[in-house]
Amino acid sequence: MSERGSPLAAGAALALVAALSFGVTAPVIAVAGASVGPLTTASLLYAGAALSALVMSRVAPSSGAPLGRTHVGRLLLIALVGAGIAPTLLAWGLKHTGATAGSLLLNLEAVFTAALAWLLYREAIVLTLGGAHGGGYTGLGAAAVIGATLAWGVDNTLSRQLSQQDPVLVVGIKGALGAAATALLAWLLGEQLPAAGPLLVLLACGASGYGLSLRLYLLAQRRIGAARTGSIFAIAPFVGASVGVLLGDRALGHGTALSAALFLGGVILHLTERHRHAHLHPAADHDHPHRHDDGHHDHQHVPPVVGEHSHPHHHDRLEHDHEHVPDVHHDHLHE
Repeated sequence: MSERGSPLAAGAALALVAALSFGVTAPVIAVAGASVGPLTTASLLYAGAALSALVMSRVAPSSGAPLGRTHVGRLLLIALVGAGIAPTLLAWGLKHTGATAGSLLLNLEAVFTAALAWLLYREAIVLTLGGAHGGGYTGLGAAAVIGATLAWGVDNTLSRQLSQQDPVLVVGIKGALGAAATALLAWLLGEQLPAAGPLLVLLACGASGYGLSLRLYLLAQRRIGAARTGSIFAIAPFVGASVGVLLGDRALGHGTALSAALFLGGVILHLTERHRHAHLHPAADHDHPHRHDDGHHDHQHVPPVVGEHSHPHHHDRLEHDHEHVPDVHHDHLHE
C-alpha cells in the first residue's frame, strides 16, 4: 500500500512544526503580557489567530471538506474551551508561575489529550512522563496553567472530528469567536488595552502559536490521529522552557532534563510504532480530503484528478490487512 510510510512522516513533521510554533509563545506571552489583563491577553492571542487565518486563506488553497450545520455546536464548544477558557487561564497562570515553570506545566496538555483520545476514540497511546515541579511559582498559578492544559486537551480531542474540514476556516472561526467573547468580558470587567508594543507582540504570538500552529495541528491529526499528534506536540513545553531561560527566567534543573529525555523517548516510540492487522471497512459515504494512490480511494474522475482533493464519495465494503494509523478510515476499535 503506497500510503503506509508517508502519512506518519508527514503527520509527524506537521505536529513538530506546530509544537515549535506554539512552544516559543508561552515565555514571550509571560513577558509581553506581564501588565496585561488575562482576558485581554486571550483576546489578542486569538485575534492574531483569526488574522493569520485570513492571511492563510489568501495564500494557501482550501485543503478540506466544507463546514456544515452539524459542525456548529462543536465549533462553538472548541471556541469556548480552547479560545476562551484555556488562554485566559494560561495568561493568568503565567503571571504567577514564571515563563519557564509555566511552559513546563504545559506538558500536561499531551497527557490530557492522549487520555481523552483513548477514552473517546480508543486510539493506541504511549503516555510519557514529564516534570513541571520546582520553585518560582504559586499553587494557584500552577493550577491555572494545569486548567488551561485540560481545556486544551478537551479542545484537541473535540477538534479531532473537524480534522477533515478546511483547517484555515476552523482556525478563523474559532479565533474570531474566542477573541470576541474574551474582548467583551475584558471590556465589561474594565481591563485596559496594552501599549502598542505588547499589543503587537501578543497579536504576533497569536498568529504563529495559535493560528499557524493550530492549522498544522489539525492537518497532523488528519494524518496520524489525536493521541500521536498530542505526543509529538509534547515537545512544545520544553521549547518554551528553553526560551524562558534565554529570557532570564531561571535555569533548567536535572529533573527537567530527565523529563525532556522521557518525553523524547515517548515521541520516538510513537513515531516508530507499527500497527498492522486484518480489518474491515464497512460501506460508507462521506466527504474528506483524499488521494487516489492511498489504497482506499479508487473511484474515477472525468477528467482525472491528481493530488489531494475533497468531495462527497462512496466506499464499498472492504476487508484487507496493512499497516495503518488512526486516520478517518481507521478509527475502529481493538479488543
